[in-house]
Amino acid sequence: MTSETPVISCTNVWKVFGANPKAYLKAMPEGRSFDDIRKDGYIAGVRDVSLEVHKGEMLVIMGLSGSGKSTLVRCFSRLHDITAGVIKVEGTDIGGLSERDLIELRRNKMGMVFQSFGLLPHRSVLDNIAFPLEMRGQDRHTRRKRALEVIKLVGLDGREDYFPRELSGGQQQRVGIARSLAIEPDIWFLDEPFSALDPLIRREMQDEFLRLQGMLGKTIVFITHDFDEALRLADRIAIMKDGAVEQIDTPDQIVLHPATEYVRKFTEEIDKARVVHARVLADRDVQAEGEAVDGAASVHDLARLLITDPREAIPVTENGVSLGAMPKAAAMDILLGQR
Repeated sequence: MTSETPVISCTNVWKVFGANPKAYLKAMPEGRSFDDIRKDGYIAGVRDVSLEVHKGEMLVIMGLSGSGKSTLVRCFSRLHDITAGVIKVEGTDIGGLSERDLIELRRNKMGMVFQSFGLLPHRSVLDNIAFPLEMRGQDRHTRRKRALEVIKLVGLDGREDYFPRELSGGQQQRVGIARSLAIEPDIWFLDEPFSALDPLIRREMQDEFLRLQGMLGKTIVFITHDFDEALRLADRIAIMKDGAVEQIDTPDQIVLHPATEYVRKFTEEIDKARVVHARVLADRDVQAEGEAVDGAASVHDLARLLITDPREAIPVTENGVSLGAMPKAAAMDILLGQR
C-alpha cells in the first residue's frame, strides 16, 4: 500500500434486494442473520461491509458462489445503488453523483474485466481494444496508436488483425484485459477473469497479470473463488460469506491467524510454508548474528537453510532494512507442521 488516503472506502455498506429494501433495513432489528433476512423475503447481497482499498494495492475479494463478492464490487462502481452506508472513490461519495458524473467516473477512472470476454465478433483485435476509445470520441489515429501500445503490453503483437474466433481462450482474455487498459484506468475491477480458462492457461495469465501489475502499479480489486489464486495475487484478501466480510488481511496473516471457523476451513489445506514469508516471522526483540535472509522469502524458499543452519534465530532484512530476527522454531513449525 502506497497511500494513506484510500482510493476506495466503504463504510457500513448494505445492499438488500427485495420489495422495499430501504424501509425494511431501517426497521430491521439488530443482529438479523442472512437467513433471518431471507425468511423476511429479502436478500442481503452485502451486509454491513466496511473496508478500504489503497493506491497501488491489489485487494482480492473471494468467497463461494452467492457470498456477495460480485455484488460488492458492483457497488464500488455504482452498477448497484447501495441500500445504506457510504462508498467513496478518491474521497467523493459516489452515491451523490449525477448520472453524467458517474458515467465520466467510470469512463475515465475505472477499467473492468469480466469472466465472459465480451468481445465483438465482427471486430478485429485492434478494433475491439480501440472500441472504448471510440466511445470516448477519440480520433482514429489516436485510438489506433493507443490500441497498438496495449497490444504489445499484453503480448499480442502480430495478432492485431485477427478476429476473436481465431484466438485461443487465453488470447481472448488478453484482448479483454488490453481493452480495459486502453483507457488507462486508475482503478481496475476484475471479476473472475481467468475462471473460464484451463489450468495451464490460467497459470500463464496469472503470470502475465502479475507482470502487468509490476509495470503499471494499478489499484486493483480482483474477484475469485480460488484461494490458491488469491494467495498468489493479493496484497490483501477479503473473504466473504453471506454478504459479510469474515476477514480482511494479508495472505500470511489469514493463513496464520484465521479469524473465524469459516476462514480456517478455507486455509486448512494450504501449504503454509509457501505462503508465510520471513518478514512476518521476524521479531525485533529477538537478537541474532550472521548472514541475514530476505524478508520476501517464503518459509518454503528457506527450507534447506532452516534444516542445516545451527542458529536459533536468523536475521531478516528487506530492501536493506533490518526487520529483526526470525526464530528458527517458529519457521520449522510452519515448515513441518506444529508439534
